[in-house]
Amino acid sequence: MGTAMIHLCTGTRDAENMWRRHPDNDLPAAWRDMATCVREAADIARRTGVVLAFEPEVNNVVDSAQKARRLLDEIGSPHLKVTIDPANIFHAGELPRMREILDTAFALVGKDIVLAHAKDLDHDGDAGHRAAGQGKLDYDRYLSLLHTYGFRGPLLLHGLSEVQVPGCVAFLREKLARLASAPLPPGR
Repeated sequence: MGTAMIHLCTGTRDAENMWRRHPDNDLPAAWRDMATCVREAADIARRTGVVLAFEPEVNNVVDSAQKARRLLDEIGSPHLKVTIDPANIFHAGELPRMREILDTAFALVGKDIVLAHAKDLDHDGDAGHRAAGQGKLDYDRYLSLLHTYGFRGPLLLHGLSEVQVPGCVAFLREKLARLASAPLPPGR
């Protein structure tokens, strides 16, 4: 198909619903199984010349930027990178700490981000199902962090209906134009 990048998920122990968090996701066996699969996939990616980009999501085994960093370090492959979707990284009770969590996520994996999602959330936990600009995500901070960490990849809209596309595109274009005209922070 000619692609150079494949997005993937680190999965859940929930056998009935791949989008639902399962308490067994935190077991050492879940990590071991997931890491074994990712290691095999990264080797295939190396042989075929593609990059795999996994997404930290609250319902998956890799449910945080901390675990994403751990997986990147454990696999140690240049063919394994990160898809960031900030609407999917807030566990229950964490939304009031949005800036801190975004800053920490980028500090840990910012240099490894190759795909970025643009959608929104209306509460923390499994909440990232709103169109960009229609929820609580601090897009000024998110886009600023992408810029600060040198992200040059695609910003993918999803979680929206066809009628929401023009408004979301306009929202992001306005935010990106404002960011482009702002001076870089000192030391950048």
